Amino acid sequence: MIDFPLVDTHLHLWDLSNLRYPWLDSNELLNKPYLLDGYRKACGPVQVEQMVFLQCECDFSQFMDEANWVTGLAKVDTRIRGIVPWAPLEKGDAARSDLEKLAANPLIKGIRRIIQFEPDQEFCLYPDFVKGVQALSDYGLHFEICISHGQMANTIKLVKQCPNVQFILDHIGKPDIKNHLYEPWKQELQILASFPNVHCKMSGLVTEADHQHWTKEDLKPYIDHVLESFGFGRVMYGGDWPVAYQATEYPRWVETLTWAINGCSDTELHQLFHDNAITFYRLA
Repeated sequence: MIDFPLVDTHLHLWDLSNLRYPWLDSNELLNKPYLLDGYRKACGPVQVEQMVFLQCECDFSQFMDEANWVTGLAKVDTRIRGIVPWAPLEKGDAARSDLEKLAANPLIKGIRRIIQFEPDQEFCLYPDFVKGVQALSDYGLHFEICISHGQMANTIKLVKQCPNVQFILDHIGKPDIKNHLYEPWKQELQILASFPNVHCKMSGLVTEADHQHWTKEDLKPYIDHVLESFGFGRVMYGGDWPVAYQATEYPRWVETLTWAINGCSDTELHQLFHDNAITFYRLA
C-alpha cells in the first residue's frame, strides 16, 4: 500500500431518489444509492486527498442537474476538486451554449460523452460530434474518452482531428482482459499514446477482467504496456468506485496497482497516484 494520500481521478456517486439512471435497472449490486459516506468506508486504509467526479450516465436530459448536484456535494466534502459532466457534443456548434454554462463552474474540468454505448462504430467520427469535441479547447475543457477496445481505431481518427484538445483515455481503453486478448488493443494503444495531447487513466481494469476470479497477474501485462506506451508522465490513478466494486474492494485495487509497478522510483509513484492528476485536472 502507498504511504501518502492519493488523488482519485475517477469517482462515481449517485442518489436514485435524485436523478434517473436507466442503465442501473438491470444491475442489482449497483442499483442503489452510492454516496460519500459509502465511499469513505470503501476506501478503508487508503488515504484520499482529492477526488474527481465523473458523470454517471443519468438520463441525458438531467446532465446539468447532475453537475449542479455534485457541485453541492463538493461543499460537503471539499476533497471533490473536479467534475467531469456529460454534454451533448453531437450537437456540434449548437452544444456551445451548454459548454459555456458548464465552463462557468470552476469545478468543471472536462466533458465525458461516452462513446462505448453507441451502436454505430462511426459515431465518434460524425462531423458534428467532432466539431463538438473540437469546441472544448475554447472553454478550457478536456475530453474524457470512454470506449471499448473495438472502438480504438476510430478514436485515433477522432484525436487526429482535434490537435488542440487535451484527451484522457478512461480504463486504458477497456481491453478484453477476461479473455487475455491483447491485439489489436496493444498496437492501437501505442498509436494513441504517440499523440502528446493524450493521457491514460489506470482505472477500471478489474471490471474488464473475470469479476470473481481475476488475479493481479492477469492485470500486470496490461499495466506494463500502458506504462511502456505513455510513460509515467501521462498516466494517473482512478478508483472507479462503485463500478469497480463489482470485481474488487477499493484497497485491493490500490494494492494490485502498487504491486504491478514495484521497482519504480518514488517520483514515478507520486506521478501515477498524485502529481499527474493535480496537473491534468488543474486541481491545485
